[in-house]
Amino acid sequence: MVAAAAAAWLLLWAAACVQSEQDFYDFKAVNIRGKLVSLEKYRGSVSLVVNVASECGFTDQNYRALQQLQRDLGPYHFNVLAFPCNQFGQQEPDTNREIENFARHTYSVSFPMFSKTAVTGSGAHPVFKYLTQTSGKEPTWNFWKYLVAPDGKVVGAWDPTVPMQEIKPRITELVAKLILQRREEL
Repeated sequence: MVAAAAAAWLLLWAAACVQSEQDFYDFKAVNIRGKLVSLEKYRGSVSLVVNVASECGFTDQNYRALQQLQRDLGPYHFNVLAFPCNQFGQQEPDTNREIENFARHTYSVSFPMFSKTAVTGSGAHPVFKYLTQTSGKEPTWNFWKYLVAPDGKVVGAWDPTVPMQEIKPRITELVAKLILQRREEL
């Protein structure tokens, strides 16, 4: 009996260790066009993960700022990763196709977009459960931003009231470190 309990405890401990080794890039998500994507493809890059909405008071300023970040830093191993969400004020009611058309035509969005998903509660996508758990901050509205380092660890989280000008230096610092590291490796 004691041996069985010890074995069960060791299995639970090993599972907890493996689970704690998980990082953001270990997950998969369905993109806005319905294709399953391994986030592993973004490993080695800096990612800003954002829950977006088309009909929010924060939509215009955020989409513009996010696209500008993608334009400025995208060539240097940086990506905005957008996850539409309809959980806050029902402000993302459209279909994935309509969301993509809106973002691309209204804001010339060039960053990756994923299927509409839940970001809080028991039905939250595992990506957002991970982001919430590791940052200690759960989205309470649209346009929450999580900064993910090239190794998949969450290094920052901001609510939608924090202006992009406050966040950009942190992103730029991570991108600069990544560029230096890659130069040193050559």
